[in-house]
This record gives sequence, structure tokens and C-alpha cells, in this order.
Amino acid sequence: MGALVGKRIVLGVSGGIAAYKAIEICRRLVDAGAHVVPVLTKGAEHFVGRTTFSALASEPVQSSLWDEAEPIPHTRLGQSADLVLVAPATARLIGAYTAGISSDLLTATLLATRAKVLVCPAMHTEMWEHPAVQENLATLRRRGVEVVAPESGRLAGGDIGHGRLAAPETIVAAVERALVEPDLRGRTVVVTAGGTREPIDAVRVIANRSSGKQGYAVAAEAAARGARVVLVSTVTLPVPPGEVRVVPVETAADMQAAVQAEALGADIVVMAAAVADFRPVAPAAGKIKKDGGVPEIRLEPTPDILAGLGANKPAGQVLVGFAAETSDLHANASSKLERKRLDLIVANDVSQPGVGFHHDTNAVTIVRRVGDPISVGLRGKREVAKAVLDAAVALLAPRQ
Repeated sequence: MGALVGKRIVLGVSGGIAAYKAIEICRRLVDAGAHVVPVLTKGAEHFVGRTTFSALASEPVQSSLWDEAEPIPHTRLGQSADLVLVAPATARLIGAYTAGISSDLLTATLLATRAKVLVCPAMHTEMWEHPAVQENLATLRRRGVEVVAPESGRLAGGDIGHGRLAAPETIVAAVERALVEPDLRGRTVVVTAGGTREPIDAVRVIANRSSGKQGYAVAAEAAARGARVVLVSTVTLPVPPGEVRVVPVETAADMQAAVQAEALGADIVVMAAAVADFRPVAPAAGKIKKDGGVPEIRLEPTPDILAGLGANKPAGQVLVGFAAETSDLHANASSKLERKRLDLIVANDVSQPGVGFHHDTNAVTIVRRVGDPISVGLRGKREVAKAVLDAAVALLAPRQ
């Protein structure tokens, strides 16, 4: 997640059973490149150990206002943070923060910061529904604090109800949205992902090696930047957080129909899917048996979705294509850019280590109709998605 690289996040952990989930939140934030400073309340230390957080975070755990080596730790933490995250936030912590009561290092830090604050409540259903808790949260929201609402599920003691801490991935996504410039707010972005599958018979298909990871990374980045995202996908990866609507498809013809319907009102269209170039002319209705000998399979071209989009592109829309190549990267990409009337094309050499299909990393060259190519070295696919959308946003006309 490129948005979190170098961001300084104070992770406050208060004393609820859900404190164990903060360990996973900490790990995810650090893996995303954030500098995480854990602050534990005394109550939290009844549920989780200091050593675990100190090992995973960017700095050792802090929990006391009375550290002689640093007489005012809350001031340093509050002033240096890009964001303060409290997960879990108990009813007591929420009440103290709302009332402006500084009783420990965490509440003192919350009161001493002008950074963005996210609180993630976790408590039993009866406590969550209590009017005092809801009034406190309403007050915090009015003050600009973002509340990541709890989920329904199994609670301490075996009960089932509302109040369970939001999932770690949901919380990390909320942190990311809070720190990302919402330059796509009010915009619609259509993204395709995965490899199409063209049937040979009722069992077999012609397919390719695309995992859909890069397309999903683009969708996640666009949603984090405030866009309404339509994700036309052949794969079933986890849906990115945010305003993301998935349109499942399988064949090139399915994808063509879905994209043509969705692209008309889109500000940006990113064709990250690997669409099959050919399909069987006459797929068998049943399974082809091998005792009938080797079958002859005649192929025909699939529809050129990208060329069709380029030929019918509405004024102001930014159209982005992808080109998976194994040689002559720049020449092949530039030719495709011109032939299909694209604004940008993202080319990668899938023969290189760690690049392209199934990897979590990618290295690309973004070829532009106007301007020099942008080279993006080997990095996570989310960071590649950020570079692609940065280039696309630069081409968008300002909103009236």
C-alpha cells in the first residue's frame, strides 16, 4: 500500500479482549511501509504482551506518562503523528476521550494531537448500544474523529451480536483512506481484472496466466482515493474496501458486454484484464472424450474490447490499456497505444523475475500519448497501481 509508506501512525491499544487483533493490525501497517508506534494502556497489557508489539512495531511499546527519559511523551507522540489509531477502543477509552480526561499516555496523546484520529470500538452488544456510548461517538464524529464501526459476530463469553472489532483489513483500509488524497472523489473508475476463459467443451477452456492481482490493486487504489469503482472481473479475489461494485464475467464476449455498459459514464477506464485473443469457433456442448482421438479445434478472434473503447471514447474520458510483453517492450506498447487510441498504456515484461502474472510485485513502463514514458521499478502491485492512477488523474479535466 504505497499510501502508507513513511507515514507515522500511533497505534493505541486499550483493554478489551479484541486487543489481540491489534497485533495483526500492527503487522499489516508495518508491512505497508508505515512507521508504527504502539501505545498500550495498562488494561491492554492484561490481554496482550508488550514484547509482541515491540517486536512487530517500528518502536518499542510505550505505556507510561512518567518515563524519566522523556518527560512529555504524549506531546512528542501527538505532534509527530500523521494519524492516531485506537484499536480496540473500549467504552471507557471513548468516554474519557470525549470528556477530555487525560488519565494515561493514550488519552493524553489523543488530546495532544492535531493529526487525524480513527477509533475502532469493540465491546459487548449491550455496551455498544448504550445511549451514553452512542452519544459519545456522535460527539467524536462531530469533532472530526472517524469511527470504524464494529461488526456482528462472536463476542467474548460465546455471545453473538454487534460490537465485534472490525476486521484488521477493514481497519487498515480505513487508515489508508484517511491518509490518501481523495483526488478521485466523485469520479467513476471502471477496472477489468483477471484472464478470460474461452470454452473448448463443457469442461475445458482456453485461458491465460493472469491472476487478477494487478487489476484488483488498481481497484483498491481507486476506491481509497474516493472513486466509485466498477470492477469487471473473471476471478474471485477479496473485494477491495470502499465503494466497489463487482461485475463477474468469464469470456471475452461477457467482458465486452459488461465493459461497454459500464464505460459510458466512467471518468477513467483501466483495462488490466488479460483478454484471450482467440476462442474456439464451435465449443462442444459436452465433454470431448479422448477415446475419440485428438480433436481439431478451430479458433477465431475474440472481440477487441480495447480498440472498441478507443473508437467510442467519450470526451474527457481517460482510457488505460495494459500490454504484457516478452520482447520489444516500448515499441510494442507504443504501437498498441496508437492503434487503439489509448491515453496511457502500462507495459510489463512478464519474462522478468517477479514481474506480472501471479506475482505480488510488478515492474512497468507507463507509455503516454503526451510526455516521456514513466518507468516504475519492481515493487508491490498496489504501488504500481498508484503510479498508474497518478498518471491517469493528471489527464483528467478539472470538474466544473
